[in-house]
Amino acid sequence: MRIDLHTHSSASDGTDSPAELVRNAAAGLDVVALTDHDTVAGYAEATAALAGTELTLVTGAELSCRVEGISMHLLGYLFDPAEPEFARERELVYTDRFRRAEAMVERCRELGAPISWEQVQRIAGSGAVGRPHVASALVEAGVVPSVDAAFTAEWLANGGRADVRKHELDPFEAVRLVRAAGGVPVFAHPGAVKRGRTVSDQVIADLAAAGLAGVEVDHIDQDEPTRIHLRALAAELGLLTTGSSDYHGTRKSVRLGANTTAPEVYEALVAQATGAKPLTA
Repeated sequence: MRIDLHTHSSASDGTDSPAELVRNAAAGLDVVALTDHDTVAGYAEATAALAGTELTLVTGAELSCRVEGISMHLLGYLFDPAEPEFARERELVYTDRFRRAEAMVERCRELGAPISWEQVQRIAGSGAVGRPHVASALVEAGVVPSVDAAFTAEWLANGGRADVRKHELDPFEAVRLVRAAGGVPVFAHPGAVKRGRTVSDQVIADLAAAGLAGVEVDHIDQDEPTRIHLRALAAELGLLTTGSSDYHGTRKSVRLGANTTAPEVYEALVAQATGAKPLTA
């Protein structure tokens, strides 16, 4: 089985619609997780697109969190999207993305970049506007050569000249919310140092004690020594280890299935879920 547990659609900052993502995944994967940023808006369209395929869809979301002044992401899988407390928190984080993005556009303009909020809104479409959309505007304006090149201290990286803080969940609260909604929480790319500061092993251990189920190990932004370290830490803490692409369509170069999750890990993850079940046609 080929299992990719981290992808984004145009419901957040990917370029494939949820239906396109499902169709593209069906061409080379057995299981795909839809994990848009802080939203479940793509679920219905993705589910409908399963018709005529043999693909299994895992519903989820990637949650924006902050601990000890460090931004981090938590993947929540197979939670009940209607659970009211978690739904309210996701909405708070989701809506604040718009305020933050508009403020980042203003910072970019102050730094000499000829971009506009209207341009970023056009790029984002109906999705959850975020830094990748601002980065795409910088590419369109010729300020940087690629989206990745915008994520530096010069522009949009965490703590960069044009970065603006957004509302983020405490990860311990996020773990609690995911579990209370019947879901399974996994720490996304915990060792992705190219994105900025990363949390300590002690924080991961504390999250494990609070209910964290796993860590994303095989990820494009984590080199082999980091992966080896994370596997050893996960073994010590009794955590699952996942692999995934973090696919964003054409906005990033990584392709679906670039990294995958072992079938036995997937089965163990699904076994912990009580909020929702994987979906098939």
